[in-house]
Amino acid sequence: MIGKGKSIAHTGTSIAYGWNQEKDAEIVFSQHLAGTDPQEITEEFKLIQQENARCQKNTLSFILSPTVEDGRNLSKEKLWELSRRFIKEMGLKERQAIAFVHRDKAHTHVHLYVNRIGFDGKAYSDSFIGKRSQLAAENIAKEMGLTTVKEVQLEKELDSIKVRLDIKDIHHKVMESDRPKTLDSYIKGMQVRNVEVIPTINKANKLQGFRFQYEGHNFKASEVHRSMSGGRIMAQLSRNKGIVKPKEVGKSVQIMGKTLEMSTNLATSIAKNIIKKTIKRAIDTGIGF
Repeated sequence: MIGKGKSIAHTGTSIAYGWNQEKDAEIVFSQHLAGTDPQEITEEFKLIQQENARCQKNTLSFILSPTVEDGRNLSKEKLWELSRRFIKEMGLKERQAIAFVHRDKAHTHVHLYVNRIGFDGKAYSDSFIGKRSQLAAENIAKEMGLTTVKEVQLEKELDSIKVRLDIKDIHHKVMESDRPKTLDSYIKGMQVRNVEVIPTINKANKLQGFRFQYEGHNFKASEVHRSMSGGRIMAQLSRNKGIVKPKEVGKSVQIMGKTLEMSTNLATSIAKNIIKKTIKRAIDTGIGF
């Protein structure tokens, strides 16, 4: 579950948004309030806020977002408990508050509005309110057996690693089985295997590298693996053509019928990779020893 929080000045507009019936809004929590519509609730908030005219951002707005899977299984009673615990964790039990659940999208989430001004006229400190909201939501998720932010991040990281390994594996298969000699043939070979290779063009309209898109993920070539940088890919294509000397590599490349000049960095990287490969081949075959 993710928690977000901030101080706002537009109390009435925010509460009206929370109560929006077009989003299948439903009240899941309320304390120290008697109103039955957004206008009445706003007036009750303002009545207390008049005790501290210096505080302009006098309402606290929170969004509590369980994971999609957790959200499907959270009843109104569970959402009430979630809101109650969050209020307690944030030290807001003695303030007016109202929370709505929105189920208009697959991702169930709660909008919680709390009067920043207490019955004593004092304003609740909003220092680091965003970070404190995150920590409170993390604690509540643990208490209620919900998925925490750290668990979500770990799952995303593991998924990212798997996708990058898949792209790397497909890249090697294309290079080994297809042995492409041109950028177009390499792009086509990857595309056949459901990986989209996206040329990166800089402001000078020069080719400076590549991105890979696969299964909803998008990575820079070097993010997939260091062996897949633009310079290494282009050097491999050059070697497949039989080019083994840097000076034989042109300064432009053909992509889908268009001629693009390569950036200085990319051209230099290609040259370096060709030299490295030539030296390695010489060492491996014992030339010069």
